[in-house]
Amino acid sequence: MTAHSSIVGGSTAKRVIACPGSVALCAKMPPQVPSEYAQEGTLLHSAIQMVVESGESSIDVGLEMGLTDSQIEKLRFCAEALDLIDPLYMVGWRPEQRVEFDGALQGVFGTVDMLGVLGETGYVLDWKFGDGVAVEAIENEQLLFYAAAARASGHLQGTTRLRLIIVQPPYVREWATDWARVDQFETDLLIAVKLSQSAEPPMALGPHCRWCTAKPVCPMMTGAADRALRASLEGLDAAAIGEHLQQADLLEDWIKSVRELGQQMLENTVAVPGWKLVQKQARRKWVDEARALEVLGEEFVERSLMTPAQVEKLLKKRKETLPDDLVVAVSSGVTLATEDDPRPAVVQIGRQLTAALSKIV
Repeated sequence: MTAHSSIVGGSTAKRVIACPGSVALCAKMPPQVPSEYAQEGTLLHSAIQMVVESGESSIDVGLEMGLTDSQIEKLRFCAEALDLIDPLYMVGWRPEQRVEFDGALQGVFGTVDMLGVLGETGYVLDWKFGDGVAVEAIENEQLLFYAAAARASGHLQGTTRLRLIIVQPPYVREWATDWARVDQFETDLLIAVKLSQSAEPPMALGPHCRWCTAKPVCPMMTGAADRALRASLEGLDAAAIGEHLQQADLLEDWIKSVRELGQQMLENTVAVPGWKLVQKQARRKWVDEARALEVLGEEFVERSLMTPAQVEKLLKKRKETLPDDLVVAVSSGVTLATEDDPRPAVVQIGRQLTAALSKIV
């Protein structure tokens, strides 16, 4: 079942089990551009791996890698959390351990942040560096995925108990369970993988939708949006309103994902009927702050030079004007707009040129 290697992993196990139909939809989506939060997570995973393997202090590693103070603090917390979990340093930890299934799920694999054994207890630990969403350890599908795959890989032989741990600064969350629960999870995963390959795999809305890349094209999402648009406030009772509110977060996420996908397609020169890219509103800034200070004087300095808009407001009271050559309007980037927007469409010259050259080559 090698083909399954790309359809489910630790981070997607919850979604695939809850919504097997999402597998085919996600496969059609363009590659996702890593967010700044994802990039930070990758950086901090590398940093904590270095701390564990080298024995260096989190501060030294953080400074060596150029981390910010807040990132070094997260690294310090994780190192200290590991000391509390394993105070006598008796767990044989294996950082960044690749694990994979066998049998009917052969080819499905993942990488565990920390894997270890102490006596009859197996340890599965996952680092989480995001600040927004608290990740619980109890009934955590990602940890169950890693435990099942680790057992199949022969890493947790002889254990009868499991400690599944999430370290997410500033918290450590843990769940003690056994292999019977892992057996049930593995059965659920196998059923979901098989369903995902059926002609009409089942789909469902739920918390698992939050990180699904297929939200913009998901029929369950678009159907929920259509129902919300058709609903009239008249005649809705409290129960109906409550049901709509339960879908509000999902719909907001869906709308955001649709906008992001539309912009991504246009930035890659894929036409989206009825839409274009335009420059965001330009904000004026000083061409040369030192020269502006020289011309205007210290009067317009608070802790730093005021913005052009602030200076212009003060000058208007004196019936004076701001010299045009001191400021320039700079857009912060592109945004999505309808075709009838008065702003001109942005020409993606760089991407168009790259695409043209690739055809020549």
